[in-house]
Amino acid sequence: MTRVRVDLFSSLDGYTAAPDPSADNPMGEDWGPLTAAYAATRTFREKVLGDTSGAGTTGIDDAYASRFFSGTGAEILGAAMFGLHAFPDDPDWKGWWGDRPPFGYPVYVLTHSAPRPSIEMAGGTIFHFRSGAIEDVLAEATTAAAGLDVRVGGGVRTAQEFLHAGLVDDLHVAVAPIILTRGNRVWDGLRGLEHTHDVTTEVAESGTIHVTFTR
Repeated sequence: MTRVRVDLFSSLDGYTAAPDPSADNPMGEDWGPLTAAYAATRTFREKVLGDTSGAGTTGIDDAYASRFFSGTGAEILGAAMFGLHAFPDDPDWKGWWGDRPPFGYPVYVLTHSAPRPSIEMAGGTIFHFRSGAIEDVLAEATTAAAGLDVRVGGGVRTAQEFLHAGLVDDLHVAVAPIILTRGNRVWDGLRGLEHTHDVTTEVAESGTIHVTFTR
């Protein structure tokens, strides 16, 4: 049965990085320290960087990274995660991930600039652009996932929209042991989520606290 999943990164004081519309630093300057433990894992190095040497951490952080890349059949992204905020009028813009994005399945980009033609990429990724209600986009993504899960890949405002609508079955937040005091707040509007979802926590060797909410 298809489940709707969200994975987020947070600092100890409840912030995630605010995107910066720059080709050199698209996710903002705080993104690096916020995701350092994830980026150090063997799974990330293999799936995103194409490093098959076996280098990278293999502990608890890697176990969560492995789950991130397994069992997903479709993804939903906000326009900023695709980079449309930086290149809104460039018909040749194909996202931040190069010629072979690390998805391998249909990705639905929420944007007010839709309709736009779909973009087929190497490795099985197809970007579709949608401007309809999130429930309608989720229904389309669920059909495309063919029994696998649908991940709402962010950014945080898109994830919160699905959370506030009660559409998320599994939320995983990797809380990095850093304090940002700036950025986008992760937990706003989510009071009482522990009453609708079971909560577990696990501390990784890096000091990252993995918090999961499961409906």
